Amino acid sequence: MDSNRQLKVNRLIQKELSEIFLLETKKMQGVFISVTNVRVTPDLGLAHVYLSVFPSDKSVEIVENINANVKAVRYDLGKRVGKQLRVVPELNFHVDDSLDYIERIDQLLKDN
Repeated sequence: MDSNRQLKVNRLIQKELSEIFLLETKKMQGVFISVTNVRVTPDLGLAHVYLSVFPSDKSVEIVENINANVKAVRYDLGKRVGKQLRVVPELNFHVDDSLDYIERIDQLLKDN
């Protein structure tokens, strides 16, 4: 069970990263990135960020690119949350494929 502080930090990081990715994806035509979930470790040192990417066929490539440029993303996040958080957590990005999973289950149920 996450503490109240962890939950607040999760929401703060999710909100700020969503805004960062919204600004960045305006430059890239036809790509939409949404932050679906953030889970911070109890010591607030590491944040696992789950991203949903549209179109989903580019999701692995885009998340690998984001992980390669994680220092720049963390810097941008630090500029936004520097007054609220003492230490900006390390970021680890993952593909959130839950929507694809739901779509696959719906398709399987329709076929039966």
